[in-house]
Formats: sequence, C-alpha cells, structure tokens
Amino acid sequence: MKYIKEKTTWSVLLGCVALITINGCGNQQSTPSEDADVKTIPSFSLAWSEYPSWSVFGVADMTGVINGKKGELGPVEEKWGVDIELKEAEYDPCLAMYGAGQCDAVCITNMDILSPATGRPGVMILPTSTSDGADACLVTADIKSIQDLKGKKVYGLEKSVSEYCFVRNLELLNQKEEDFEFANMDPGAAALAMQQKQAAQQAIVVWNPFVMETLGKREDVRVLFDSTKIPNEIIDSVVVAKASLEKKGGEAFACAVIEAYYEVNKALADTAKRDETLIAIGEKFSNLGLEQMETVVEQTKFYGTPDKGLAVLTGANLPKIMEKVVSFCTAHDIVEKAPSISYGDSSKDANAAVRFDPTFIEKVKQGAVK
Repeated sequence: MKYIKEKTTWSVLLGCVALITINGCGNQQSTPSEDADVKTIPSFSLAWSEYPSWSVFGVADMTGVINGKKGELGPVEEKWGVDIELKEAEYDPCLAMYGAGQCDAVCITNMDILSPATGRPGVMILPTSTSDGADACLVTADIKSIQDLKGKKVYGLEKSVSEYCFVRNLELLNQKEEDFEFANMDPGAAALAMQQKQAAQQAIVVWNPFVMETLGKREDVRVLFDSTKIPNEIIDSVVVAKASLEKKGGEAFACAVIEAYYEVNKALADTAKRDETLIAIGEKFSNLGLEQMETVVEQTKFYGTPDKGLAVLTGANLPKIMEKVVSFCTAHDIVEKAPSISYGDSSKDANAAVRFDPTFIEKVKQGAVK
C-alpha cells in the first residue's frame, strides 16, 4: 500500500546523508562509476513498494549504498559488478510487473509469490522481515471474545495476509472458518470507517500503519488477536525470477541486493545511527516519525543479519509453514493448484516453481564476489 508523503525536511536529509558512511561503504556518493564502463555491466531491476523492510532499498539508494538509477552505480553495485535499477510502485503494480516480466526481482510475501510462480518460476533469495503484531484483528468494546464475532462481518482484504492471519488465528482458537464471515474491504477504507465510528465496522483485520492509527484514534478499540500467534508464517522477502538468476550477472545481482539490505540494517543495529536510519525508513514508509517507527520495527521484525536470514531459509519450520500457506491459498482460490516448491540450491529441484535458496546469503556472508 502506497501512502501520500510530505516533502522531506532539511533536518531529515542532513541526518540521512550521514548514513552514506554505513559500514565499509566509505563516503562515496551514489554517482556513475568512474572505474568501469557501465554499459558493459549487466543491469537488473528490483520492484519495491512501501513497507518497512522493503523501504530499506529506498534508503540504500538515498544514502549511497547503491544507486537505483539505471546506468549509475553505488559502491555495492561496483563491488559485485552489476547495475541495480530500483522501480518503486504500489504493491499490486509491483506484482503485476514481476508477473509480466517487467522486472527481474520483486519485494513480495511468501504467500503472494505462489500465483506468479505458475507462469514465472521464482527464487526467494532474501527474507527481509516477518509480521509480529503488524497484522491484527481490531474490535470495538462490545466484542469481548471470539464467540462475539459470530454473526458479525469482519472486514479486511480478501485473499491477502489479512485473511490468512484471520483464518490461522481461528484455527489456533479451535474455531471453524465457516462459522465466521470475512467481508472484502480495502484495509485503508476499513480502518477509516472504524476510526469514524461507523456502525458496520465493529471488527476489521488490517496491517500497519492502519493498526497503529486506529488504536491511536479510538480508546474503545482493542486487538482481539494478531500475527504474534503465527510467528514467521507471514514472510516479507525479495524473490528473483529463476530466468534472471540464470543470466550473466544474475547471481551477482542477487548478492548485491542482499548486501545492500544488510548494510542499512547494520546502521539500524548501530546505536549512533539507529534513530536517523529509522527516520529515513519512516520517510519512505507512510511518512512516519521516529516514535512510530520504533513501534513499527517491533511489530515487523527484520531479518537484519545473514544469520537471521539463513535461519529462515534453512530452518526445519519453513516447509511446515509453506504447507500451511499453500493449503490456505488453494482453499481460497488464490492459486488453482499447489505449485512445486523446493528448498536449497538449484541442484535440489531445478524446475521448482518456487525455491527457497540460502546460497546467495551465504556468499554475501563469506564476502565472495564470484
């Protein structure tokens, strides 16, 4: 979901410029490479939309870690010998671009990658974050328990992580989905209706910043349940098309994207740089301030180091999680049939529609350029 932004203040800009010195990138500006003929360097594109861990790529561009303009290189791109073009758009257009082959990689959830994978096989190279309270069912004061939701419409975006969060929490509460009514409604509209105390919207399932905004405007609204009950099941990520990885420079592109992500996360982990980094991400994500962003990153936990990313991609829980996700998507007609999924490098199942591959994070961790 894309939000209207205000102009950046000079104080934020000055603070963000300091980020150019992030961990080993030196004080290089994001300018065309002087050491290489950019025309001979493979170029790849990444489509991203406003979401906390995906806005990191916008910050990486703004601070000179990479240069998101085609034909111009930042230090991470120079290191890996690739040109990264950033394409910012709202979430659905990003998915459409990826499905149509108009970008090489896309910021996408583990649930939403299933549908385009049937026509364009993809490889998750980087888990970026997980919802840990960022998706929530909000209810008015007269709804005391899950039983009180029966007979009432629960508003949220159908066939999305919102409905997935709702259904999974029902399962954990030993409830039957057919006993409840999930009514399709844009999350922004649902949140606004509840904030305005419209009678119909007594229960909604939305994500941040709508959760934070609604709770902030109505003291009589509370969280009935949220995504903390389904840890690591909603995974935000970067997926690269299998065909793009197989092009000249494709693997280096994947590594450069990963390194750019971790460079900004190093600044987040640095107490001296954390505040200015959060402010920079907040400017990209719904124009939120520092205090709000502290809440955002608490509820959207970043996989901010190679070890955290590898724990997701190599963990024993991932196949179990994806089994639940695929089951939900087939039951709710998001995909006609379950796509083939594999875990590990391309030797495991080269023809899988979706592959979760830790190889590229491992290369970045080792500092290997080739």
